[in-house]
Parts: sequence; C-alpha cells; structure tokens
Amino acid sequence: MIPIGERPVRGIRYTLRPGVYAILVSGGRILTTYQVAPRPELQLPGGGIDPGESPLRALHREVLEETGYRISGPRRLGAHRRFVYMPEYEMYAEKLCHVYLARPTLRVGPPAEPDHEAAWMDIAQARESLAIDGDRQFLERLFYS
Repeated sequence: MIPIGERPVRGIRYTLRPGVYAILVSGGRILTTYQVAPRPELQLPGGGIDPGESPLRALHREVLEETGYRISGPRRLGAHRRFVYMPEYEMYAEKLCHVYLARPTLRVGPPAEPDHEAAWMDIAQARESLAIDGDRQFLERLFYS
C-alpha cells in the first residue's frame, strides 16, 4: 500500500472508510469527475464501500453515480491511505483507497451524484490536475514508469 498525503494527527480519532476508485481509460484519455462541493476538485471517480457491499459492486455503483458510465474489465492496481476531514460527514476519516483500472463502456445518462460532472482529459492533463496525491501517483506508475 502506498502511504500518501498527510500523516494522522495525534489526538484525533479517525474512522476507517474503505473506498474504491477507477482509472478509466479510452482512446488515450481518462474519464475523471469534477466535484463541485464541498470543495471544488478533480478526482478519479469512486467513493465509499457501503456496509455489506463488495468492492467491485461499489466500484460499478460509484462510477455510474459520478460519471453516468458503465464499466468493464476492472483490475485492481493497489491501494493508498489518506487521513482527512470529511465535512459532508462531519468526521475525520482514514480513507483506504483501492484503485482499479477499467474501461468505460456505455454512458447511460448524466451523473446521478449531486455536484459531480464527468470530465474527459488526456493523461498528462489528468496527471497535473487531479487533486489527490494518491490518484496522481497511480497514474505515474501506470503510464510513466
């Protein structure tokens, strides 16, 4: 697992929050999601795994909610951890981020997740623009190693 970002702060209790995220490649471009709130940032599509949900089911659900696309052929690349405050949940979280490589196959509609927009960009642009260090590091390993 890649240690990424800020270290945990002593005295703060973090809640473990496993999640799944996708590097979605088609035609030399990557499908990302632009999240407007709670803070504007460009991210890999994905999010938390619900209790009782398998990681692959969560991956399909989260990508569809945030981009409107269905995916195929997911392959796990690895994971990274982040220690963050999540204002939308009013909690400190230890995010265990499992990253997958997959292909977007069919757009069935706009993103269902409020405040999210699907955004296609070339790989180099995504490498420079993604807000999360771990996401950028996985792109580095996948395309630039």
